[in-house]
Amino acid sequence: MALQFEAFCAAGLVPGWNLLVQGHSDSGEDKFEINFLSEKGDIVFHIKPRFSSATMVGNAFQGGRWGPEEVSSVFPLVLGEPFEMEVSSDAEHFHVHAQEHKVLQFAHRHRPLAAITRVQVLSDHRLAQVELARRSLSWGDGSY
Repeated sequence: MALQFEAFCAAGLVPGWNLLVQGHSDSGEDKFEINFLSEKGDIVFHIKPRFSSATMVGNAFQGGRWGPEEVSSVFPLVLGEPFEMEVSSDAEHFHVHAQEHKVLQFAHRHRPLAAITRVQVLSDHRLAQVELARRSLSWGDGSY
């Protein structure tokens, strides 16, 4: 798989960052994944849509081994069609949406969250846009 996007933030990407990926699933193979990595290189969150089984899989690779997979059968992606996936985080979970449907909620397995400093998008599909943005975790600024 080709590295299509990579970003680094020394202050940490979790919680509070939002990753949006838009593209076209033009291949019959499961060649798309998103990885959030720690400063030590562990994959603290790995999300992979599996078109072959119509499932969304989340996992983590820490200490040299994969943990238990979390599998969602909510799979709104259609092979050959444009797609949109969004990954966000709060203090407890990663949240994954595809085509505006919540497909997975993955509890953080890595602490401290500030050590999650890099995100990668690997894909052989055509990607139209990848956007990483900081979002506010609170409503308003307290003023009226």
